Formats: sequence, structure tokens, C-alpha cells
Amino acid sequence: MGRAALVVGLLAAIGPVAIDMYLPAMPTIAADLHTSARATQATLTSFFLAFGLTQVVYGPAADRFGRRPPMFVGLGLYMLGALGAAVSPTIGWLVAARLVQGVGAASTMVIPRAIIRDMYVGVEATRMMGFIMLVISVSPILAPALGGGLITLLGWRSVFVAVLSAATAALFLVAFVLPETLDPRLRAPLDARSIARTYGELLRDRRFLGLTFIGGAGMSGFFAFLATSPFLYVGHYGFTANQFALAFGFNAAGFIGASQFAAPLAERFGLAYVVRVAVAGFAAFACATALWTLVGADWVGVLIASLAATFACLGLVIGPTMVLALDEQGERAGAASALGGALQMVAGMATIGVVSLLPKGDPRFMALAIAACALFAAALTAGTLGGMRRAIAAPTAGGSP
Repeated sequence: MGRAALVVGLLAAIGPVAIDMYLPAMPTIAADLHTSARATQATLTSFFLAFGLTQVVYGPAADRFGRRPPMFVGLGLYMLGALGAAVSPTIGWLVAARLVQGVGAASTMVIPRAIIRDMYVGVEATRMMGFIMLVISVSPILAPALGGGLITLLGWRSVFVAVLSAATAALFLVAFVLPETLDPRLRAPLDARSIARTYGELLRDRRFLGLTFIGGAGMSGFFAFLATSPFLYVGHYGFTANQFALAFGFNAAGFIGASQFAAPLAERFGLAYVVRVAVAGFAAFACATALWTLVGADWVGVLIASLAATFACLGLVIGPTMVLALDEQGERAGAASALGGALQMVAGMATIGVVSLLPKGDPRFMALAIAACALFAAALTAGTLGGMRRAIAAPTAGGSP
């Protein structure tokens, strides 16, 4: 695995770090800025709104100008938003700063996936997606713990100083380590008509949309957990910031391990089969968790363990569905990655909007939201991949620069 692959993995972690380090601070922010839990959740919603919608801009830009220039712009905006968040005097200021930060973070979602598509296809692409998932998944374990420590020692604003420093390091790596991976001969024109045509074709591609929303439904379930877990674990169960970080990390641990088996399983059984089985497991564990909470059980240890199993299945869904969705897109991989990411983020944002209206300290509502997302993913999987026994087990096409 070359240096470029390592840089791509680190870039892909920038967005999740901006979320996961921040989660333990949410109750503290609400108290410090004299605002409500719902208003504090708006800082998460604004980030996801910008993070999702602006991906459709980075995709065509990356297809026209190459992968590096839009990444420079995105990281610059990310750093500006982090600085604004660190000095926010009011919740409204913080919401706006998080929106700017989300605009910048969108580049780190779209462009790394397009770079992977430039370099690999099939099982090798799945292996690279698994590596990306590994790097991203380390964030839910380490970032909340680091965030909790910073909050305890230096206050919640120090979290944004830390992510600003991380973005500065990422900018340095893009400038001096990451090569351009898009062949100049494959650069697409950048005009409104061609962009509209490309997105129109993708929106009419039922297979692309189905695969995108299978992953999107899974991500929405995790976003429901993101939005409610700080208030549930800290408010309902009385966890400290560091205890929350440990619980959150355990919930994500299964995702990390499972995502690393995606490539070997796909090589043996095919990507479509892996996705079908993983989604079935995701739905089964999510529904079992919801039923367990509905009967009145409220044991936090069992809840944490059942959520870890649920998200372990999800670790075999996100990467493979994205590989399947992008595999046939060729020179419009950047636009396809952008549209797919935008649609998934919009779905996640809508989920956060719904769960923000629900009581924050009741595990039943979180579990029901995750189960609903899992059942939707299962229905989409049956409609999109139900007739496929194997899919895409191609050798590497291209290599690491």
C-alpha cells in the first residue's frame, strides 16, 4: 500500500473526527452557551447539511480540475470553520461555523473515494474501501476519548483547536505527498449543461440509486445513534465524558473489525452476496435491540453490546455498496461519488432532524429509529440485489502511484 493510499485514508478521517471529537462536548456546550439540547443538536444538523449538499459541487470540480485543487479549497474552508467554532460566542455563531466546516469537510468525503476509483476496481477497490473504513472507524474510538480529555482539561473550545491542527497537517500532506491520480485525458468539462446531464443520468440509474440508499439507510441508522447517544449516555445513564467515549468506542469497535473482512469475503462470495447477508444481520440485530427496549429492559451494558453487534454488520455494508455503485461510472466517478455522498448525507440529516424531536433520554426511541433504517435498507437490498448471486470480483485495474 503506497503513501498515496495512506494519505487518502487520513483525509477520509477528517470529517468523522470533526463529528466524533465534538460529541462529548454537546451537553457542556448547551450549558456554557445557555441553550437547549435541541439547539445544540442544530450544530450537528448544520454540519451534516453542508457536508451532504456541497458534495455535488466537489464531484464535478474534481472531475474537471483533478483531485488535488478542490481538496485544497475544501481543507481551507474546513480550517476556517474550525477557527470560527473555537471562538463562537453564541449558539447561532457556532451553528454557522459548523456549517462552514461541513462545506470544507465534504471534500474529504468525495475526493478520497474518487481517488480510490482512479487507482483500483473490484475486490482491490473493496480492500481499499476497507482500509478507509478502518481509518474512519478508529475515529469513533479515539476521537471521543481525546475530545473528552480536552474538554475536561481545557474546555470544549479546545476540541476545535485540535481539529484545526489536524486539518493543517492534512493540507501539508496533500501539498507534498499526494500525487494527482486523475488522468488529464479523462477530465470532464465543467459547465451547467454537462453537470445537469451527468446528474440526470445518475438519478435515472436505478441500480446506482438503490445501492446508494442501501448504504444511506445504514448510515442514517448510525446518525440516529450519533445524535442521541451523548444525551442518552450522559443524561440518562449518568456517564462522564470519558465514560461516554469508552461506550461510544465499543459501539464502533465491531464496525472496524467487520469492515476489514469485506474484501476477502467479497473475493470468495461476491460483493452482492456479502451486502445481502450483512444487511440481513443489520436488520436482525437492530430489530432485536428495539424489541428488547420496548419490553422495558434498560440495562446499559446490554444496550451497548447489542448496538456493537448491529454496527458490526453495518461495517460490511457501507464500503461494498459504494464500490458497487461506483464501479461502472468510469470518468464520472467523481460526480457519482459526490451525488451518492450527498444523497446519503441528506438522508442522515433528515434522520437527525426526526430524532431531535424525540425525547433524548429514552433508549426506545433511538433503538426504534435505528431499526426503521435497517428495515428500509433490507427492503432496498431485496429490490436492488435480490436477483444477483455474485457481483464484481475483478482483479486490480491500475496500481498505487
